[in-house]
Amino acid sequence: MLRFKFSAAVLGFSSCLVVNPTVAQTLSKKTDIDFFRDVPSRNLKGLATRSDGRLVAGPVLRDLVAPPPAELLWCLEPGGDATKFLVGTGADGRILELTLDATAFTTREIIKLDDPQVFTVKRLADGSILAGTSPKGALYLIRDEKVLARVALPVDSLFDLLVLDANTALVATGNPGKIYRIDLAKLADAGVGSEKITDATILAERGLTLFGEIRDRNVRRLAALADGRIAAGSAPKGNIYTFARPGGALSGEALAKTEPVILQENRDAEVTDLLAQPNGDLFATIVFSTTTNESRLTPPPSPAGSAPSAPPRDNTPPPAQVERFAGRSSLLRFPAGGFAEVLTSRNNTAFYRVVARGDMLLLAGGELGELLGYDLKARLSLTFAGSISSQVNGLVALSPDKFLLLRNNTPGLAVLDFAAGGAREAETRRLDLGIAAQLGALRFNRLRHLAESGLAAEIRVSNGTDEVEGWGPWTPLAASPDAGWRAAGLRGRHVKLRLRIAADSAATPTRAGLEIDRASLYFLPQNRRPLLQEFRVLPPGYAIVPPAEPVPTIVTSIAQLTQPPKEDDRRRSLTSAQAVASPGAQVVTWNVTDPDGDLLLFTFSIRRDGDSAWTDLVNLSRDTYALFDTKSLPDGVYFTRLVATETAPRPAAERLTQTFETDDLIVDHTPPEILEATARRDGTSLVVTVRGRDRLSLLDGIEVVFNNGVRETVEQPADGVRDGREETFVLELPLARLSNATSLEVTLGDQAGNSVSRRLTW
Repeated sequence: MLRFKFSAAVLGFSSCLVVNPTVAQTLSKKTDIDFFRDVPSRNLKGLATRSDGRLVAGPVLRDLVAPPPAELLWCLEPGGDATKFLVGTGADGRILELTLDATAFTTREIIKLDDPQVFTVKRLADGSILAGTSPKGALYLIRDEKVLARVALPVDSLFDLLVLDANTALVATGNPGKIYRIDLAKLADAGVGSEKITDATILAERGLTLFGEIRDRNVRRLAALADGRIAAGSAPKGNIYTFARPGGALSGEALAKTEPVILQENRDAEVTDLLAQPNGDLFATIVFSTTTNESRLTPPPSPAGSAPSAPPRDNTPPPAQVERFAGRSSLLRFPAGGFAEVLTSRNNTAFYRVVARGDMLLLAGGELGELLGYDLKARLSLTFAGSISSQVNGLVALSPDKFLLLRNNTPGLAVLDFAAGGAREAETRRLDLGIAAQLGALRFNRLRHLAESGLAAEIRVSNGTDEVEGWGPWTPLAASPDAGWRAAGLRGRHVKLRLRIAADSAATPTRAGLEIDRASLYFLPQNRRPLLQEFRVLPPGYAIVPPAEPVPTIVTSIAQLTQPPKEDDRRRSLTSAQAVASPGAQVVTWNVTDPDGDLLLFTFSIRRDGDSAWTDLVNLSRDTYALFDTKSLPDGVYFTRLVATETAPRPAAERLTQTFETDDLIVDHTPPEILEATARRDGTSLVVTVRGRDRLSLLDGIEVVFNNGVRETVEQPADGVRDGREETFVLELPLARLSNATSLEVTLGDQAGNSVSRRLTW
């Protein structure tokens, strides 16, 4: 009765007919620790991280103790003595002389200029100082700590100075982007002028002639190449240009303006430094910004005559906002006679300065005080110990192994020492295991030039994401040749790892061959209870024939070896199961998942309403369905229960059991009752009306068969909603279809598959 619908129902349930595999993956997991990715720059001391994921020997960063010499420190220049350096400041427009000692520095003001920002300073061979300022765009020549000459160029800012010989220099300007040649002898005789000079003839009389100009707004950096060309970097496009040297000399007579050649074109970028090499190579650092076209190093000048902004009404300063740089930076190499090559790039980091140290390039950066490097031979990137300041925008060599750093925000000086001894240390950032877990062993792939006895490992755990609050104490990990580094009783979701190498130990040499390979931390995740995703009671009177077990494949893919299997891949689907008619048969299916991938055993039980005892129909089975016969069961409503129990390889003491109260099951062998059945003529139609009732099941519809062979089915009740155990069904047919028919047989069926018939005449 009305069984044509069941094939669609089977298709709707077939996706949940699955069985668990006979073999499960291991319950333990591991997280791989890539030190290059997982150790921030500020968490390094005497160590460096390399882009192959290893820890290697690195420099020690030491901050020099002294009060901040100014609000902003823009440039760092050797001061003619090994311990003295010149610094241009903002927003007070001073040039300072800093004198270093072993652990600190002292500050002496050389001169205070009229302009608030001193962006570039150069000490000349005769001891004079050349300085460029903003926002008035003035060029200063200072001798004996007094302004000897001042020329205000027709620009807003002077960004860089390049001294070519004893009498010649170049200056890079912004808004507009130009390069001026400086005749130092004429500049010395120019005197101190206060007005901005726009006439080229007057500028030439004061020693400045136009060398070249670009369409971009700012010329940010200058460098002299080995073949005599001048390289220039711009902003806010970030282009790199070269200018030919006319006549082969820059000294002597005035030079004509030269046209630029673009080495590389960029967009929304700033060339922050250029480094020319004797072999003709040129290195460039470029910062690409997605948020602003303005310089990362210098704020845009205020419009002339603009009024200061009004203070807040309540005079309360707003809370400090930590700016996160969303751009990226690249280190590029322009080989002599070759094409540009990107050596390394970093996201959310700005490269500000680049200097050479043998076969290594050092990069001063931000926005979190990162100090970086690039190994030209090995072609690997490096991260060194970082600064407490957010920017490091000055980098000057003190010796082959020692470099002086200019810090901003907070301002000060620091020393980066590659030859320093002492303890070495590295600490990872917070590592998320994904779930609370019991920690196992920490294992390193390999230690090079370091004995296990020379390495100390500590770990701390937390269940929260706060970087400061909620962490347990640092717990030492004991090392053994076979068991790795372990500590008992550590549980948590988030971990931090700290490695220490003691100083002055035979097991901890200071030579550059020291390497700590990537590590793996093993853990056992928290055991979570199974979850019932779906439970279905299929229409009665059908059984299923599960498909045969699939033949195991003899081919294993690389993905199967390197990636854990997904839950869907680890279960056998029964989408090809066949449904066959079987009177009295009943099938129920379920889909239970375990968050941890445990193998499960199922027990399915029923209990008739009013009874107290449960009857197990499936006991500790891996199948996710139950097939049983209801012929011997009395009619009634039965409660159902599904118990999911974890099994091996989960240890017996740790296995979890979860009981689910599932949908009620109706056992109904009694046909419905026909309360009323009529067949009457209504004009040109015959109207058949059947009203019926069932004790347990919903009514399904009627089937009407006339004695002339006409057959009709009605499933829609007269009230419009088939939702009750008592319904009325009406069939209306034209008499033209019923010629020669004198009687009919009507059959009323319920959803349990029971039916009752009655014959009618008219």
